[in-house]
Amino acid sequence: MRTPLAPLLALAIVPLAACLSPRSAPAPAGAPAGARDAGGVVIVNRPRVAGIVAPGVDVLFAGPLPEVLRGKRVGLITNHTGIDRGGGSTADRLAAPSSGMRLVALYGPEHGIRGTAAPGERVEAGRDEKTGVPVHSLYGETRKPTPAMLEGVEVLVFDIQDVGARQYTYPYTMALAMQAAAEKGIPFVVLDRPNPVGGEIVEGNLLDTAFASFVGMYPIASRHGMTVGELARLFNREYRIGVDLTVVPAVGWKRSQWFDSTGLPWLAPSPNLPTLESATHYPGTVYLEGTNLTEGRGTDRPFEQTGAPWLRADTVVAVMNAMRLPGVRFEVAEFDVRPTAAKYPGQHLRGVRLVATDRGAYRPVATTLLLIDAVRRLHPDDFKWGGSIDRLAGTDRVRKAIEAGTLRELLAEWDRDAERFRETRTPYLIY
Repeated sequence: MRTPLAPLLALAIVPLAACLSPRSAPAPAGAPAGARDAGGVVIVNRPRVAGIVAPGVDVLFAGPLPEVLRGKRVGLITNHTGIDRGGGSTADRLAAPSSGMRLVALYGPEHGIRGTAAPGERVEAGRDEKTGVPVHSLYGETRKPTPAMLEGVEVLVFDIQDVGARQYTYPYTMALAMQAAAEKGIPFVVLDRPNPVGGEIVEGNLLDTAFASFVGMYPIASRHGMTVGELARLFNREYRIGVDLTVVPAVGWKRSQWFDSTGLPWLAPSPNLPTLESATHYPGTVYLEGTNLTEGRGTDRPFEQTGAPWLRADTVVAVMNAMRLPGVRFEVAEFDVRPTAAKYPGQHLRGVRLVATDRGAYRPVATTLLLIDAVRRLHPDDFKWGGSIDRLAGTDRVRKAIEAGTLRELLAEWDRDAERFRETRTPYLIY
């Protein structure tokens, strides 16, 4: 049984200001609940308890509401991952008469409010059965809230679990909603959550804006190591969105923590990321979507394995293990692909499985690109690029480097890109 969080917060062991970045101004003495520091982080004056990690929604309701939300008509951008530490829905908590606000609209991203829509499947508008609140789709005719969708809304709130990779669409749903809120002149509140793959590792290139899309809008690193609250601060300042932004931080989370050390319930952020293991590989294996190798969708281990009918799995595994890449090993795997899958539906494949052996040392972006490079060299007549590879990579240089045999040189350049991004992100870090 989970320990109720509110009584623990009342123990006042460590003040919230202790988990703010040194670059974020601490709360002044006697600051009221809901005051904000210079970087837009709400100072809620909540204590935290050693060993307890709580997402922003728990922090929000552990004391008086910030002024930005008190008594307001609220629109909530969320899905099934918007839950508190005990598994309760953020939508339900905001809709409750005791919440101190009025939930008047819900907005569904890719996969929908309940997270059941398939990747790329259109999300329809409707009404939420549980709360009775109208649901507007942000993955249908528009991905940005229209003025009509925001009619009567006094503040927008965002609460969705991200996975820590640039190619994931939820942060861009957030960014577009921030733009819409800025244009409408209404505040935007992010209820923050831990990055499930930790906040220390930064890897990969900075997106070339010539290749900007809904799987990469801004020049951030492929694996950015930031929370959605930190990304919101960066987007707002670096890319001049200019919304009145409030971030309610999670408490108790350290950048070194992965999701399985937080004590928080894991819910698959999307149908093909069912486990933390799949999310661990995703920042790299997402690049497989841009090839004619399966990325494991439609199998029991999506984003953990790859294959094709023509793949000589034993040879590929031997080549990859001979590289002695840090934190990972490769195994031959046999798996069935469901008939509904986009690649090789209904087939039984013999392929390659990636197994993380040291998450701190493992670099999935470089690992997967080296795997693609090896497969192309071993199967020059069978391997093909897909139409999405340049969008996923945020550049055409990956494809060109692999074709030219210069991938290692490009990866060294990307290491320097990652270090530059570390500097860019520093002022926006909260934890």
